[in-house]
Amino acid sequence: MNIPSLILDKAVEQLSTLPGIGKRSALRLAISILNKKTEDIQLLAQSIADLEDKILLCNLCNNISDTPTCSICSSPNREKKIVCVVENIQDVMAIEETSSYKGVYHVLGGVISPIDGIGPNDLKTETLINKLQNGEVEEIILALNATMEGDTTNYYLYKKFSPFQIKITTLSKGVSIGSELQYIDSITLAKSLKNRLPFTI
Repeated sequence: MNIPSLILDKAVEQLSTLPGIGKRSALRLAISILNKKTEDIQLLAQSIADLEDKILLCNLCNNISDTPTCSICSSPNREKKIVCVVENIQDVMAIEETSSYKGVYHVLGGVISPIDGIGPNDLKTETLINKLQNGEVEEIILALNATMEGDTTNYYLYKKFSPFQIKITTLSKGVSIGSELQYIDSITLAKSLKNRLPFTI
């Protein structure tokens, strides 16, 4: 692609590193930004900088937050004894969109995937283990994607959590194998949560 400006070329290069953005799409975005008003470009640049500088991870569940404790964990209306374990923040958003779950979450930040260099020790489980040790949890819902990596992680977590003598459940089979939570329609996801099953090996 023959871009007549090194600055524009650099912007295209960076935009094309985003998921689903190829070089041509990145060029369209960069030119669109270039044609915006100066104040709009500055607002866009500042909002991107704020992603790095101001967004925090909740100190209780690892969800993204603007404050040390996220709005879900700090809400008096949430059932703190039920914890839904998910892979990432997109899964939290997908479940919240159903408006059917009233517990709290724990975001692992990934699943066990040797091919991606992610092992059991890379999962963020410390704060959840602390809650279990303190007797703060009655039920854990394993709501990981129905993939080989998700199943492997479910098995690992089940073995890790079983000694605490708590209820461990998983989503019902309305969620098909290979599906990612963020792409499942809200009705199916809500039913899968409501009709969750005991986790068995």
